[in-house]
Amino acid sequence: MRITKYGKTLISAAALSLTASGFALAADLTMGTTSPTSSHFTISVAMSKALEKGMDGTNVTVIETGASVDNVLRLSREEIDLGLATTNVLLAARNGTGKFEGHPVADTVALYPYSSSVLLIAVRADSGVETLEDLAGKKMAPGIRGSSAEGLISKSLDMFGIEANLIYGTVGDAVEGIKNRQLVGYGKYGAGTSVDSTLQELMTSTEMRLIGYSQKQADEVSAAVEGIGFTTLKAGMIPGSKEILVPKSNVFFLTRTAVMDDERAYNVAKSIHQNMDILVDAWPQLKGYDIAADAMATINAGVPFHPGAARYWKEADAN
Repeated sequence: MRITKYGKTLISAAALSLTASGFALAADLTMGTTSPTSSHFTISVAMSKALEKGMDGTNVTVIETGASVDNVLRLSREEIDLGLATTNVLLAARNGTGKFEGHPVADTVALYPYSSSVLLIAVRADSGVETLEDLAGKKMAPGIRGSSAEGLISKSLDMFGIEANLIYGTVGDAVEGIKNRQLVGYGKYGAGTSVDSTLQELMTSTEMRLIGYSQKQADEVSAAVEGIGFTTLKAGMIPGSKEILVPKSNVFFLTRTAVMDDERAYNVAKSIHQNMDILVDAWPQLKGYDIAADAMATINAGVPFHPGAARYWKEADAN
């Protein structure tokens, strides 16, 4: 396994053979992920190890990307073999809506689920921002450009006529901007209801506040964005935080039927399932997670899966 950043090697590539054109050989897989500051990058690296263990002779290249939308765009250009994305981005890609308006990637399909993510909007406690409306005229980072967070925050603010001054950059840029008081806050998807390392780091030097959506806003977004639901975070998730309503979406690893054949998709799903211990070591919150049952639940709910992966999950759930 190797890790690259936008195609630039971060660690030795000696373990991975490449063709003269620079693309991985047919036996290998290239995985699109997200920012290394995200807990989803950590679990992605663990998944690469599970795939290598389960698929003898396969090497997995882990690539830092701009997350959901960027991963689907890379799939459309056949630059990666699989990549993480949220449900709403998967459906938007297939239907040619949202960021994919007029440019559908109609054969985008899920390989396996692994998490639900909530969208957190964290602001400095001294910013005076307590609601989405309070972001009007304020500088904030909506997420990595091309990420699901950036797309949903931008759409939400546009829907509600809130003219915030959106500043784009990396998660690290957002952290520095908040620390330096150049930004009031930032948005980022996180795993479940846990506080990720980015927010933990910020809170060591800056008092932060979480803000959410009103019920009316949540209803409007749910109606407008397919695949997005809402959940209530209890008070006290971070010191002084109130109970808030935040967007929630399932997270999958995706591919395209034009990129991955049935046999490989079957083996990807099988390798993840049979090596869940590697994933649990990286994310202890996955202990007890029934990935086969969750896969079948999402298949039965109408989420489009790769036929090869769906075949595996049906077999696994029946046993």
